Amino acid sequence: MATRSTSFGKDTGLQARMLLTMFLLGLVYVAFIGVLFAAGAGAGVIVVVAVVLLLLQLFTSDKIAMATMGVKEVSAAQEPELHGIIERLCVQADLPKPRVCVMETSMPNAFAMGRSRKSTTVCATRGILEMLSPAELEGVMAHELTHVINRDVMVMTLASFFATLASLILQFAFFFGGGGGDREEEEDIFLVVIVSAIVYAISFLLLRALSRYREFAADRGGAVLTGRPSALASALLRISGAIERVPSQDLRAAEGMSAFFIIPARAKKSLMNIFADHPPLEQRLAALQRLESQLQAAA
Repeated sequence: MATRSTSFGKDTGLQARMLLTMFLLGLVYVAFIGVLFAAGAGAGVIVVVAVVLLLLQLFTSDKIAMATMGVKEVSAAQEPELHGIIERLCVQADLPKPRVCVMETSMPNAFAMGRSRKSTTVCATRGILEMLSPAELEGVMAHELTHVINRDVMVMTLASFFATLASLILQFAFFFGGGGGDREEEEDIFLVVIVSAIVYAISFLLLRALSRYREFAADRGGAVLTGRPSALASALLRISGAIERVPSQDLRAAEGMSAFFIIPARAKKSLMNIFADHPPLEQRLAALQRLESQLQAAA
Protein backbone atom coordinates (compact mmCIF):
# COMPACT_ATOMS: atom_id res chain seq x y z
CA MET A 1 0.00 0.00 0.00
CA ALA A 2 2.78 2.46 0.94
CA THR A 3 4.63 1.82 -2.30
CA ARG A 4 1.50 2.32 -4.38
CA SER A 5 0.59 5.59 -2.64
CA THR A 6 4.06 7.03 -2.86
CA SER A 7 4.47 6.20 -6.54
CA PHE A 8 0.99 7.58 -7.31
CA GLY A 9 1.57 10.74 -5.27
CA LYS A 10 4.83 11.60 -7.03
CA ASP A 11 3.88 13.47 -10.19
CA THR A 12 6.40 13.00 -13.02
CA GLY A 13 4.88 15.92 -14.94
CA LEU A 14 5.51 18.17 -11.96
CA GLN A 15 9.09 16.89 -11.60
CA ALA A 16 9.76 17.75 -15.26
CA ARG A 17 8.22 21.21 -14.91
CA MET A 18 10.25 21.92 -11.77
CA LEU A 19 13.47 20.94 -13.54
CA LEU A 20 12.60 23.08 -16.56
CA THR A 21 11.68 26.07 -14.37
CA MET A 22 14.95 25.85 -12.44
CA PHE A 23 16.93 25.47 -15.68
CA LEU A 24 15.28 28.50 -17.29
CA LEU A 25 15.67 30.58 -14.14
CA GLY A 26 19.30 29.51 -13.96
CA LEU A 27 19.91 30.73 -17.51
CA VAL A 28 18.20 34.03 -16.76
CA TYR A 29 20.18 34.39 -13.54
CA VAL A 30 23.53 33.76 -15.27
CA ALA A 31 22.67 36.41 -17.88
CA PHE A 32 21.63 38.75 -15.09
CA ILE A 33 24.94 38.38 -13.23
CA GLY A 34 26.78 38.91 -16.53
CA VAL A 35 24.97 42.22 -17.04
CA LEU A 36 25.81 43.30 -13.49
CA PHE A 37 29.49 42.57 -14.07
CA ALA A 38 29.42 44.39 -17.42
CA ALA A 39 27.80 47.39 -15.74
CA GLY A 40 30.69 47.56 -13.30
CA ALA A 41 28.95 46.22 -10.19
CA GLY A 42 31.42 44.84 -7.67
CA ALA A 43 31.90 41.09 -8.00
CA GLY A 44 32.42 40.69 -4.25
CA VAL A 45 29.22 42.54 -3.41
CA ILE A 46 27.20 40.47 -5.90
CA VAL A 47 28.49 37.15 -4.55
CA VAL A 48 27.98 38.12 -0.89
CA VAL A 49 24.45 39.43 -1.46
CA ALA A 50 23.49 36.35 -3.52
CA VAL A 51 24.88 33.85 -0.99
CA VAL A 52 23.38 35.57 2.05
CA LEU A 53 19.97 35.87 0.38
CA LEU A 54 19.99 32.24 -0.74
CA LEU A 55 20.87 31.00 2.77
CA LEU A 56 18.20 33.18 4.33
CA GLN A 57 15.65 31.98 1.80
CA LEU A 58 16.48 28.31 2.38
CA PHE A 59 16.87 28.21 6.15
CA THR A 60 14.75 31.01 7.59
CA SER A 61 12.00 31.99 5.14
CA ASP A 62 9.53 29.34 6.36
CA LYS A 63 10.30 30.04 10.05
CA ILE A 64 9.91 33.80 9.59
CA ALA A 65 6.66 33.36 7.66
CA MET A 66 5.16 31.03 10.27
CA ALA A 67 6.26 33.22 13.19
CA THR A 68 4.70 36.24 11.48
CA MET A 69 1.42 34.35 11.01
CA GLY A 70 1.28 33.16 14.61
CA VAL A 71 1.61 29.45 13.81
CA LYS A 72 2.06 27.22 16.90
CA GLU A 73 3.11 23.57 17.11
CA VAL A 74 0.50 21.36 18.78
CA SER A 75 0.88 18.01 20.53
CA ALA A 76 -1.17 14.86 19.95
CA ALA A 77 -2.90 15.52 23.29
CA GLN A 78 -3.96 18.99 22.12
CA GLU A 79 -5.15 17.97 18.63
CA PRO A 80 -5.65 14.19 18.60
CA GLU A 81 -7.81 14.08 15.44
CA LEU A 82 -5.36 16.14 13.37
CA HIS A 83 -2.36 14.13 14.58
CA GLY A 84 -4.20 10.85 13.95
CA ILE A 85 -5.05 11.80 10.36
CA ILE A 86 -1.49 12.91 9.59
CA GLU A 87 0.03 9.79 11.19
CA ARG A 88 -2.19 7.47 9.12
CA LEU A 89 -1.41 9.31 5.90
CA CYS A 90 2.34 9.32 6.62
CA VAL A 91 2.27 5.54 7.12
CA GLN A 92 0.43 5.09 3.81
CA ALA A 93 2.78 7.45 1.96
CA ASP A 94 5.95 6.15 3.67
CA LEU A 95 6.81 9.62 4.96
CA PRO A 96 8.38 10.73 8.24
CA LYS A 97 5.81 12.51 10.39
CA PRO A 98 6.14 16.32 10.03
CA ARG A 99 5.71 18.96 12.71
CA VAL A 100 1.99 19.50 13.22
CA CYS A 101 0.89 23.10 13.73
CA VAL A 102 -2.27 25.12 14.08
CA MET A 103 -2.78 28.73 13.05
CA GLU A 104 -5.30 30.44 15.31
CA THR A 105 -7.49 32.16 12.76
CA SER A 106 -11.09 31.65 11.73
CA MET A 107 -10.05 31.68 8.04
CA PRO A 108 -10.26 28.03 6.87
CA ASN A 109 -7.02 26.97 5.19
CA ALA A 110 -3.96 24.72 5.36
CA PHE A 111 -0.37 24.64 4.08
CA ALA A 112 2.94 22.75 4.20
CA MET A 113 6.41 24.29 4.40
CA GLY A 114 9.98 23.01 4.72
CA ARG A 115 13.24 22.31 2.89
CA SER A 116 13.00 18.52 2.90
CA ARG A 117 10.87 15.59 4.02
CA LYS A 118 12.69 15.56 7.37
CA SER A 119 12.16 19.27 8.08
CA THR A 120 8.54 19.74 7.09
CA THR A 121 5.70 21.49 8.88
CA VAL A 122 2.05 20.86 8.09
CA CYS A 123 -0.39 23.44 9.39
CA ALA A 124 -4.17 23.71 9.59
CA THR A 125 -6.03 26.81 10.67
CA ARG A 126 -8.51 26.73 13.53
CA GLY A 127 -11.22 27.63 11.03
CA ILE A 128 -10.61 24.55 8.88
CA LEU A 129 -10.51 22.22 11.90
CA GLU A 130 -13.89 23.49 13.05
CA MET A 131 -15.51 23.47 9.60
CA LEU A 132 -14.53 20.24 7.82
CA SER A 133 -15.65 16.68 8.40
CA PRO A 134 -12.94 14.07 9.20
CA ALA A 135 -12.98 12.77 5.59
CA GLU A 136 -12.66 16.30 4.17
CA LEU A 137 -9.86 17.17 6.60
CA GLU A 138 -8.05 13.97 5.62
CA GLY A 139 -8.30 15.00 1.95
CA VAL A 140 -6.79 18.42 2.73
CA MET A 141 -3.94 16.94 4.78
CA ALA A 142 -3.23 14.38 2.03
CA HIS A 143 -3.00 17.29 -0.44
CA GLU A 144 -0.44 19.03 1.80
CA LEU A 145 1.60 15.86 2.31
CA THR A 146 1.70 15.37 -1.47
CA HIS A 147 3.51 18.71 -1.68
CA VAL A 148 6.09 17.12 0.65
CA ILE A 149 6.29 13.94 -1.49
CA ASN A 150 6.88 16.03 -4.62
CA ARG A 151 9.41 18.32 -2.86
CA ASP A 152 7.78 21.25 -4.63
CA VAL A 153 7.90 23.49 -1.53
CA MET A 154 11.71 23.43 -1.60
CA VAL A 155 11.77 24.10 -5.36
CA MET A 156 9.34 27.02 -4.97
CA THR A 157 11.54 28.45 -2.21
CA LEU A 158 14.66 28.16 -4.37
CA ALA A 159 12.94 29.51 -7.46
CA SER A 160 11.55 32.54 -5.63
CA PHE A 161 15.14 33.44 -4.68
CA PHE A 162 15.78 34.68 -8.22
CA ALA A 163 12.82 37.04 -8.12
CA THR A 164 13.82 38.24 -4.65
CA LEU A 165 17.38 39.01 -5.73
CA ALA A 166 16.27 40.80 -8.90
CA SER A 167 13.78 42.86 -6.91
CA LEU A 168 16.42 43.80 -4.32
CA ILE A 169 18.97 44.86 -6.95
CA LEU A 170 16.25 46.83 -8.74
CA GLN A 171 15.50 48.73 -5.53
CA PHE A 172 19.22 49.34 -4.88
CA ALA A 173 19.68 50.64 -8.42
CA PHE A 174 16.84 53.13 -7.96
CA PHE A 175 18.05 54.12 -4.49
CA PHE A 176 21.73 54.61 -5.31
CA GLY A 177 21.26 55.70 -8.92
CA GLY A 178 19.68 59.02 -8.13
CA GLY A 179 22.96 60.89 -7.71
CA GLY A 180 24.52 62.99 -10.40
CA GLY A 181 26.96 60.60 -12.06
CA ASP A 182 28.46 60.86 -15.52
CA ARG A 183 26.57 59.74 -18.61
CA GLU A 184 28.25 56.33 -18.78
CA GLU A 185 27.40 55.58 -15.16
CA GLU A 186 23.78 56.60 -15.70
CA GLU A 187 23.57 54.29 -18.73
CA ASP A 188 24.98 51.40 -16.68
CA ILE A 189 22.41 52.00 -13.93
CA PHE A 190 19.63 52.22 -16.50
CA LEU A 191 20.78 48.89 -17.99
CA VAL A 192 20.76 47.24 -14.54
CA VAL A 193 17.23 48.57 -13.87
CA ILE A 194 15.88 47.28 -17.20
CA VAL A 195 17.50 43.83 -16.87
CA SER A 196 16.44 43.51 -13.21
CA ALA A 197 12.86 44.30 -14.19
CA ILE A 198 12.97 41.71 -17.00
CA VAL A 199 14.45 39.06 -14.68
CA TYR A 200 11.79 39.78 -12.08
CA ALA A 201 8.99 39.56 -14.67
CA ILE A 202 10.27 36.25 -16.10
CA SER A 203 10.73 34.79 -12.60
CA PHE A 204 7.23 35.95 -11.62
CA LEU A 205 5.56 34.30 -14.62
CA LEU A 206 7.54 31.05 -14.34
CA LEU A 207 6.79 30.80 -10.62
CA ARG A 208 3.07 31.38 -11.14
CA ALA A 209 2.88 28.72 -13.85
CA LEU A 210 4.75 26.20 -11.67
CA SER A 211 2.64 27.06 -8.64
CA ARG A 212 -0.61 26.44 -10.51
CA TYR A 213 0.54 23.06 -11.79
CA ARG A 214 1.80 21.94 -8.37
CA GLU A 215 -1.70 22.47 -6.97
CA PHE A 216 -3.18 20.16 -9.61
CA ALA A 217 -0.48 17.58 -8.78
CA ALA A 218 -1.16 17.85 -5.03
CA ASP A 219 -4.92 17.49 -5.59
CA ARG A 220 -4.36 14.33 -7.62
CA GLY A 221 -1.78 12.83 -5.26
CA GLY A 222 -3.85 13.63 -2.17
CA ALA A 223 -7.03 12.19 -3.69
CA VAL A 224 -5.27 8.96 -4.69
CA LEU A 225 -3.64 8.68 -1.27
CA THR A 226 -7.03 8.73 0.48
CA GLY A 227 -8.94 7.02 -2.36
CA ARG A 228 -11.68 9.68 -2.05
CA PRO A 229 -11.37 12.51 -4.58
CA SER A 230 -14.94 13.57 -3.75
CA ALA A 231 -13.97 14.32 -0.13
CA LEU A 232 -11.18 16.68 -1.25
CA ALA A 233 -13.50 18.30 -3.81
CA SER A 234 -16.10 18.88 -1.09
CA ALA A 235 -13.42 20.40 1.16
CA LEU A 236 -12.20 22.76 -1.59
CA LEU A 237 -15.76 23.96 -2.23
CA ARG A 238 -16.45 24.59 1.46
CA ILE A 239 -13.11 26.35 2.06
CA SER A 240 -13.51 28.56 -1.03
CA GLY A 241 -17.06 29.53 -0.05
CA ALA A 242 -16.01 30.38 3.49
CA ILE A 243 -13.00 32.46 2.36
CA GLU A 244 -15.30 34.64 0.26
CA ARG A 245 -17.01 35.64 3.54
CA VAL A 246 -13.77 36.39 5.42
CA PRO A 247 -13.25 40.14 6.10
CA SER A 248 -10.82 41.79 3.67
CA GLN A 249 -8.43 42.88 6.43
CA ASP A 250 -8.02 39.26 7.58
CA LEU A 251 -7.30 38.16 4.00
CA ARG A 252 -4.73 40.92 3.56
CA ALA A 253 -2.98 39.80 6.77
CA ALA A 254 -2.58 36.29 5.32
CA GLU A 255 -1.86 37.28 1.72
CA GLY A 256 1.91 36.82 2.08
CA MET A 257 1.33 33.09 2.57
CA SER A 258 -1.31 32.80 -0.14
CA ALA A 259 0.87 30.80 -2.57
CA PHE A 260 1.30 28.06 0.05
CA PHE A 261 -2.37 27.79 1.10
CA ILE A 262 -4.61 25.10 -0.38
CA ILE A 263 -7.03 27.89 -1.37
CA PRO A 264 -5.57 31.39 -1.97
CA ALA A 265 -6.35 34.05 0.64
CA ARG A 266 -8.12 36.27 -1.87
CA ALA A 267 -11.86 36.73 -2.15
CA LYS A 268 -12.14 39.12 -5.08
CA LYS A 269 -11.94 38.02 -8.72
CA SER A 270 -10.11 40.27 -11.17
CA LEU A 271 -8.06 40.32 -14.36
CA MET A 272 -5.00 39.64 -12.17
CA ASN A 273 -6.26 36.07 -11.79
CA ILE A 274 -4.43 35.22 -15.04
CA PHE A 275 -1.27 35.67 -12.95
CA ALA A 276 -2.70 33.71 -9.99
CA ASP A 277 -0.61 31.18 -8.07
CA HIS A 278 -3.57 28.72 -7.93
CA PRO A 279 -5.61 27.28 -10.80
CA PRO A 280 -9.33 28.19 -10.94
CA LEU A 281 -11.44 26.18 -8.51
CA GLU A 282 -13.69 24.95 -11.33
CA GLN A 283 -10.72 23.32 -13.09
CA ARG A 284 -9.55 21.64 -9.88
CA LEU A 285 -13.03 20.25 -9.19
CA ALA A 286 -13.36 18.97 -12.77
CA ALA A 287 -9.99 17.18 -12.51
CA LEU A 288 -11.03 15.56 -9.21
CA GLN A 289 -14.34 14.46 -10.74
CA ARG A 290 -12.49 12.80 -13.64
CA LEU A 291 -10.20 11.05 -11.16
CA GLU A 292 -13.19 9.84 -9.15
CA SER A 293 -14.63 8.28 -12.29
CA GLN A 294 -11.29 6.62 -13.13
CA LEU A 295 -10.95 5.14 -9.63
CA GLN A 296 -14.53 3.84 -9.68
CA ALA A 297 -14.01 2.28 -13.11
CA ALA A 298 -10.81 0.58 -11.90
CA ALA A 299 -12.45 -0.76 -8.71
